[in-house]
Amino acid sequence: MAMQQKKRPYAKAAVFGLLTVGLYAGVFSFADTIASHFAQGSLWAAGPIATVFAFSYAHGNFTNTFWSCLGIEGRQKRKAVRATQPAPRPELRAELHA
Repeated sequence: MAMQQKKRPYAKAAVFGLLTVGLYAGVFSFADTIASHFAQGSLWAAGPIATVFAFSYAHGNFTNTFWSCLGIEGRQKRKAVRATQPAPRPELRAELHA
């Protein structure tokens, strides 16, 4: 039997790659403006956290699809084969040998 090859996600890798580059370019280009807004406090204080989540999402998905395009996949966990019911355990009884 021949192994089926997975379709490689080139378009998805390109989209997330461009999104990642855009995020980095935007943050480095407007670093002073962004930092001054985040320093204002109030709801702006959530800005750094939201920025980190956005970078993490974009860069993580790009990295995942990039490695998939190269044909490198993570190890798949095997599902444990388990009996429907565990075997009954013998009942323990204390015995007195006198």
